[in-house]
Amino acid sequence: MIALFAAAAMALPPTDFSSRLPPITREAQITYVDRSGAVIGVRGGKFAPPVDLTRVPSYVPAAFVSIEDRRFYEHSGFDPVGMARAMIADLEKGKAREGASTITQQLARNLYLSADQTIERKADELVIAVKLEQTYSKKQILALYLSRVYFGSGAYGLEAASQRYFNKPAAKLTVREAAMLAGILKSPTAYDPADNPEKSAERTKLVLDAMVETGAISEAERDKAMAQTPKVWKQAPNAPAQYFVDWLDGQTRATIGNPRQDIVVETTLDLPAEIAASDAAKAATAKFAKQGVSQAAVVSLDGSGRVRAMVGGVDYAKGPFNRAIDAHRQAGSAWKPFVYTAAMESGRTPDLMVVDEPVTINGWSPHNVEPTFMGQITLETALAHSVNTVAARLADEVGRDNVAAVAHRMGIVSPINTDPAMALGTSLVTPFEMAQAYDTFGNGGYRISAYGIERIRTASGQVLFQHKPQLAALAVANPPLDEMQRMMRTVMISGTGTHANVPGYDLAGKTGTTSDYKDAWFCGYTGGITTVVWTGRDDAKPMLRIMGASAPSEIWHAYMAAALKRLPNGPIPPGPPPPLPVVPTPVETPPAPEPVPQATPTAPAA
Repeated sequence: MIALFAAAAMALPPTDFSSRLPPITREAQITYVDRSGAVIGVRGGKFAPPVDLTRVPSYVPAAFVSIEDRRFYEHSGFDPVGMARAMIADLEKGKAREGASTITQQLARNLYLSADQTIERKADELVIAVKLEQTYSKKQILALYLSRVYFGSGAYGLEAASQRYFNKPAAKLTVREAAMLAGILKSPTAYDPADNPEKSAERTKLVLDAMVETGAISEAERDKAMAQTPKVWKQAPNAPAQYFVDWLDGQTRATIGNPRQDIVVETTLDLPAEIAASDAAKAATAKFAKQGVSQAAVVSLDGSGRVRAMVGGVDYAKGPFNRAIDAHRQAGSAWKPFVYTAAMESGRTPDLMVVDEPVTINGWSPHNVEPTFMGQITLETALAHSVNTVAARLADEVGRDNVAAVAHRMGIVSPINTDPAMALGTSLVTPFEMAQAYDTFGNGGYRISAYGIERIRTASGQVLFQHKPQLAALAVANPPLDEMQRMMRTVMISGTGTHANVPGYDLAGKTGTTSDYKDAWFCGYTGGITTVVWTGRDDAKPMLRIMGASAPSEIWHAYMAAALKRLPNGPIPPGPPPPLPVVPTPVETPPAPEPVPQATPTAPAA
């Protein structure tokens, strides 16, 4: 063995590692956390900092040592007996094989070498392993190793694997969970606990037995661990948040540039709410798949514009296109509240009587969903039942330019067409800007700019950026705001939004359906939470009579039923009182001055 090792070492090229190890480097990472500190995503280098072994239970590193290299603390970088056996086999086959590698050798390969299975690379690996042992302590080597090994499903390092499979930090791993992770390393595909639970269980038992043999745990502790059934996440728990993280990553780099040290971005997202939104979107798209629904987007804001949930699609792994931010689609009848707001601002009221009857504007004749007309109804009833003829005539009367101005004032940033059909939502908008605009209805009338980053800091705590709240501008005043809230409450109680209603809460909103069934929406709010849902297809083909009252309402209801229980909320705020009329102060007229007596002229003296 010694002769073989010496020969291999002498055969190294002049640029070998025998004299000095290159520095161990890693790219800086940007870690994104939700509002409670839970990791929702990592961008940048795939390798984490060395694992802090003092912060994890002792049985966690022991699981890896027991199954991967039980003589780790005795050898000087390689296991002579195991290596002799492996090298003889390699020489016979004419190539190197993976096997009998110590933890230090695996780290050497991970740090400096390629995956080529050659005798030359194996020789390099031996030399580097010995040098690593001479340069670093066993604790440092193990900490580095645990930060770089691959656990499958995109998880590099112990912390990432613990979050991926168990949705918890490595410091809270149980004995069984630690053994499960240690068992993955032999083959991340074959022993993936999410995809291959039976093989994972078999491998886990081998790890636990090895831990008993090395004295890491007792037989009783092994038996207790084997009796447990840890919850393994089929999909990474933070997977839905990747649309949100992608959206923020560009903003982060624009703010701080490419970081040279690890960065933590504290975001506004609430991960449990995000998961609830994603689950609701997946369930509804599956339910309505036969009717052509294949995609959905959800954006949920608090009253100040903090993004609490953002679902950009039903499966990030199949495509990272963020429909919440980048999909510009027709808003359909979800646009009508902007028309009615302009009407309220022009002096109309919810009780104003109008007529649902055929109408033609500049040669265009809108049609209602129902084939019959309702005749005389109030504006409140017209909005509650989403009557197209009334909305089209109303926009024409108050001025479509005024409707566009209202929408822009409230938070729509996309261009708005002003042809007659604009009243029915033919302009292209994103779910994000619709949520931004509806938040104005839900927060008391104030225009907000939705955002997702609260603070950016270094891993050591130095603050690089802090979000500064902007002075909110009143976008919709009273009485129009109060009148709109009244009408949109009616939508939820007795109109097209009844399927979205969550009993016991003060809710208001509006359905949206385009005339060709390519897009369907539900946009609604309560005090503290505004949520917009869109459903449709990426190829923009029509769905089969999918309306805002069907798939989008189901998603909105399911998400809000969960979100209302965990996110701060309350009654819809009424907004500021209308300004008092200015009464001119009467000005008293001063009395006219009394006339000054004039002197009588006298004749000059003679």
